[in-house]
This record gives sequence, structure tokens and C-alpha cells, in this order.
Amino acid sequence: MVLKNVTIEAVGAYLPPKKVTNDDLAKTIDTSDEWIFSHTGIKSRHLAERDVATSDLATESVRNLFSKYNVNPSEIGAIIVATATQDYIGFPATACVVQDKLNLNKIPAFDIAAGCTGFIYALEVGRAMVASSSIPSALIIGSEKLSAVVDWNDRNSCVLFGDGAASVLIKSSEDNNRGIIDTIMYAEGSGAHYLKIPQGGTQKPYDPLSSSQTKLQMEGRSVYNFAVKVLTEVILELLERNNLTIDQIDWIVPHQANSRIITAAANRLKIDQQKFFINIDEHANTSAASIPIALNEMVEKNILNKGDLVMTIGFGAGLTYGGNLIKW
Repeated sequence: MVLKNVTIEAVGAYLPPKKVTNDDLAKTIDTSDEWIFSHTGIKSRHLAERDVATSDLATESVRNLFSKYNVNPSEIGAIIVATATQDYIGFPATACVVQDKLNLNKIPAFDIAAGCTGFIYALEVGRAMVASSSIPSALIIGSEKLSAVVDWNDRNSCVLFGDGAASVLIKSSEDNNRGIIDTIMYAEGSGAHYLKIPQGGTQKPYDPLSSSQTKLQMEGRSVYNFAVKVLTEVILELLERNNLTIDQIDWIVPHQANSRIITAAANRLKIDQQKFFINIDEHANTSAASIPIALNEMVEKNILNKGDLVMTIGFGAGLTYGGNLIKW
């Protein structure tokens, strides 16, 4: 079988209109703008209203993509949603809800649950399907409503997260000078307990008397050490596997978890931090949505151009990690 070249042809995003600054949070929890920014690099985040679901955010990001690129919905071959905050526990898949909202019937629609690395995984799954001619194209969506699962009484974790969604459209292409070149996907399940929601699944079903156990819990130091380690490892492996030097990479687009993680990795690799695109200050950690939100912002700001060589690097719950090498 001859595999087709697969390119990213369109991007779109949606952020809830409600913007919450660090000063806003300081009115309800014991924290401050200075503390949050110095420890995380975050200044604000977008939060969805209570009646807005993850699928709503995802759907709006696709509508944004369609409007900007004049995409014919009938051309879509699959919908893959990367998310850790599904509309429902287990089923139906959030992607199926998005499919219904977009009236895109009779195409495969499914979720990828790989934490903050979800977009990396989903992009590779979609690429493989398009490359093998299983489908003509795919919408890869990262969408999260983390405000619904964080513990707003935990000042160490609730300040880190925001809501949002972004989408990319991938297609087969005859242009071999562009495309998704390589992907790395790994997991270290031994660290799964570092970042989890203890109750609500089959191991520990929901208990209404233990509401704090249905919220996200994180061992911050362990996650930080893991993230710095794997961010550097994935960059080096993508370079080595593709016979590249760091000077040949135009952009590194990391998962936007904490600016300290990115700074530490850049220092460890002796890479100019200007090579990393960072927008965590405005959006906080949007998990599987952070990388495509960043890509959309880069396109809108005209700093990501055709032919640029880009690394996208993800790391998160699972513990999962990985990266894509893309010729834009």
C-alpha cells in the first residue's frame, strides 16, 4: 500500500467570551496575580458558562474553521475529538455530539482520551486514516471545559486551567513539500496517579457525599519533573529521527501547561526560548486544546507560514507524551 501525504489545510478556534483574570480569582480564593504569574506565567483564562458543554466549544471551533476557509462540510470524512472532559462519562462520545450539531451524518466520529497529549495522538490517528485512503479528510479537534472538573477550593490547581477548543482539517495532498512528517507517541502508566479524577469511573463510581473526589487532583512537583524531562526527550528524538538540527526548526509549539516547564526545557537544551510559541499568559492550560489554539493564533498573527518546519509537543495525564513534526 502506498501511503498518501497528509497536510493541515485549515485551522479554527473558539474561546468562551468570559475572561477571568488573576485579580478576579483573588477575590474568591487566597491567591494573587503576582503569585500566579510568577509560578505559572498565567495572567488570565477563558471560562465557559455552566450550561456550555465541551461539544459546544468544539462545534464553535469547527464553525470558525468553516467560515474562514469556506470549507464544504460534505467533504469531511471523520471527526476526532481529543478531550479529557467529555460531555458524558463513557458514552456517547463527544465527537458524536459534535457530529450531530454540525449535521455531518454517516461519517466516523470518536474521542481520543490521552490527556493534554490528546491532540498529538488524534492528529496521528487521523493522519493514518487519511494516508491509507480510509477517509478523504478529517477534522481533528481539541476541546476542553476544565472549569467543570477543577476544584475551585484548591488554589494550587484551579488557577492553572481554562476552557477552549480548536480544530484542524487534514487532507491528502500531492504537495510533498508540506505535510505531517513524523509523530512520536509514548505513555508512562506508572505515573497515572499523579494527575487524576479519583471518582466517577468504574473503579470508584460517583459518590454524592464525596464531591471533592470528582474533581481533578494533581501532584504538581511530579508532573512538573515529568513534563520537563519528556519535553526535552521528544524534541531530541524528533531531531535525531529526521536528521535535523534545532536551527532547522522554525517553531516549537508545546502544550501550554506552565511557562516554567518551557523555560526549564529550553535552558536544558540550550535553545533560544524565542523558538517556542507561548500563549499561556492569555489562555492558561486548556489541555488537549492548547496546541491547536496556539496554531490557530499563530496563523491569525501571520507568524506561521507555508513551508515552516514545526514541532508540536504534548505531555499530560496518563502519563502520556509525544510530538508531531509538521511541514506547514
